[in-house]
Amino acid sequence: MPANHTASGGREPRRYEIRVRGPIGPTIMQAFPTLAEGRSGQDTLLVGSLPDQCALYGVIHQLEALGLQLLEIRRLPTSDPRTTGPIA
Repeated sequence: MPANHTASGGREPRRYEIRVRGPIGPTIMQAFPTLAEGRSGQDTLLVGSLPDQCALYGVIHQLEALGLQLLEIRRLPTSDPRTTGPIA
């Protein structure tokens, strides 16, 4: 079974780091309830798990609708030892 599938056949959420130009205030952060806010210099990092690719596209669409400039999206390694450990 591929590492990104659960025993029930569904996909596990993937963790992302999304870099946006400039600061994001608390009002705009309410549009991203599943993501945590961080800073990298003058830019904002939105970090968290998204259940699927559709949710990622939803975040991208929301950024665009709010007039925020998307700089980078990185998929982060999962913290699940079943998917990060050596293959036996």
